[in-house]
Amino acid sequence: MNLPDGMPAPDAAATLDRLSHVNGIRLERDVPLSQHTRFGLGGPADFYLTTADPVGFAQALAIVRASGLDYVVIGGGTNLIVADEGFRGVCLRLTSNWIHNDGLRVDVDCGATLQALVDYTVDRGLKGLETMTGIPGSVGAAVYGNAGAYGHSIQERVRKVRFLDGESIREFTNEECHFHYRESIFKTNKQWIILSATLEMEPGDAPSLREIADRILTTRNRKYPPTMRCAGSIFKNFLLAELPPRVVSEIPANVIIEGKVPSAWFLEQVGAKGMKQGGIEVADYHSNLIYNAGDGTARELLQIVSELKRRVRERWDIPLEEEVQYVGFTGTPEFSLKAGN
Repeated sequence: MNLPDGMPAPDAAATLDRLSHVNGIRLERDVPLSQHTRFGLGGPADFYLTTADPVGFAQALAIVRASGLDYVVIGGGTNLIVADEGFRGVCLRLTSNWIHNDGLRVDVDCGATLQALVDYTVDRGLKGLETMTGIPGSVGAAVYGNAGAYGHSIQERVRKVRFLDGESIREFTNEECHFHYRESIFKTNKQWIILSATLEMEPGDAPSLREIADRILTTRNRKYPPTMRCAGSIFKNFLLAELPPRVVSEIPANVIIEGKVPSAWFLEQVGAKGMKQGGIEVADYHSNLIYNAGDGTARELLQIVSELKRRVRERWDIPLEEEVQYVGFTGTPEFSLKAGN
């Protein structure tokens, strides 16, 4: 096997040999991460490792960490922007997707899609996740980023989260997860890997829940067509209470929704709609929707993101913050852009 340029051949070879003895894993070489992200862009990972076995995943992760090789753990790739150069190291993904309920309690593995979890609960008359229908990605990513929609977020249902801290499996309560708007403790401790979660639902009527979910899905699909190569809204909305009074005074009352101000409003004021950079475009009907319209590149996407952040910062002196995560960039994404990477 040829080893990537710059990777210490003996160390890499020894690591690959150890990984080959872990049961239940699949290890591939030079896998284009564009095939595993919703944006459909980004270069290859030197090695791409998948398994549905949490024990095998923990063993593989320990081997990779001990090797000193760079690594990244991903979920469904919905909110990932991967550098055009790809990722020089090992990309790992745990695909276990078991879902089970005992009354109102639901246990779910991180690799299950959020949509599968929504459908599971709706079909069984378990209320609490129906507004999240159509949100792409895995359950692990949803907990990690405290995903939500229509005034609700997954933190309302999470009771326990089991995760791998690098040495052992631990369990946090809801309070210990430090959930906040699109945030959790796992975002500030990226070395912790979510394995599964326990949710507490409410009793509901399955047909009524399905009607709600279907109505929301129809609305979402009009805004974010399933075939569109995007991450949904790319910037977080603002919490009204955290905005400076001088900014709040400019915001029309009808824009404020449940204590939040859509980033789209700020973006629309600075001319975001319809912007283009190569194959990357901002939708002409939604200023917080950036998508890959053709053969877009990560660099072009980053150029638009950086320009929009600059415009909003210059006009209101407030920071737009992305919901997406970056993989394979040198330093910060902004640094990579300035450095020509």
